[in-house]
Amino acid sequence: MYLDFYGLKEKPFSLTPDPQFLYLSESHRTAIDSLLYGIQQREGFMVVTGDIGTGKTTICRSLLDKLDRNIKTAVIFNSFLTEGELLRAILQDFGFTSIGRTKAERIDALNRFLLEQLSQNRHVILIIDEAQNLSIPVLEQIRMLSNLETTKEKMLQIILFGQLELNQKFQSNKLKQLNQRIAIRHHILPLNREETESYIYQRLTVAGSHGSITFSKSALNEIYRFSKGIPRLINLLCDRILLGGFVESTNHIEKGIVKKAAKEMRGEEWTGSASRSQVFSKYFPPLRIFLLAILILLMAFGIILYSCQYPLLEGIR
Repeated sequence: MYLDFYGLKEKPFSLTPDPQFLYLSESHRTAIDSLLYGIQQREGFMVVTGDIGTGKTTICRSLLDKLDRNIKTAVIFNSFLTEGELLRAILQDFGFTSIGRTKAERIDALNRFLLEQLSQNRHVILIIDEAQNLSIPVLEQIRMLSNLETTKEKMLQIILFGQLELNQKFQSNKLKQLNQRIAIRHHILPLNREETESYIYQRLTVAGSHGSITFSKSALNEIYRFSKGIPRLINLLCDRILLGGFVESTNHIEKGIVKKAAKEMRGEEWTGSASRSQVFSKYFPPLRIFLLAILILLMAFGIILYSCQYPLLEGIR
């Protein structure tokens, strides 16, 4: 809607992950470096946690891009699985076409696969996203899979990405052994104030801005205050901000536009109807005048019709 006004080739603040918009904060880079080190050292368990929208999936995708092609990976995005379903999903992602019917058959097949990869000096990595949704029995089964090892090294390396609830699950007595096996832990921090500004301008540049959209210092401070540096919230807010700038016909964003967009996100204003009516007014003022004229004509016609019929009604009485 506002792309032509700003001269953008695409939406800069879409929530859909897009590699060309990749922005790595210091916390993101530290997480990736830690995981790469753990993989190199053949560590068994690694865990990355973070609040919703802080970039866990971004780190996961960036990590996969950096891995050597000889490394075998299985990535599980659906974490609402039973023990049997998880084993099936793992084997399928590793490329198995024939999967055993029983749990024992599937574990045996996985073990043979791991031994074969080890003989070729290949790393095998299992990555599970949204791991906070895994039940305690499934997490315990994952711990059992980490027992597939030689006397010298782990054959299967496991990386769990999850929200803070995952750490709470690790405190359960039932997962005490798993918790003790975690070799690398990293918690993703939100962006700081400087990173927030850099994040916004990078996305605008990738979308085709080239400096055509600017923010005042107070506007950027307000964005950071509201979003607390969480990329997903920054995206949601900045998309509304650009719409607000479009409605006001300005490509320089001041604090007032940010505050209005933030109020809409909080639900203090009905952003759907308010924004759409403003945009409608901007695009279609002649149509509004035309509709208003028709309404006036209809009202006038009704009055004339009533005045003509009124004497007849009086006569009937």
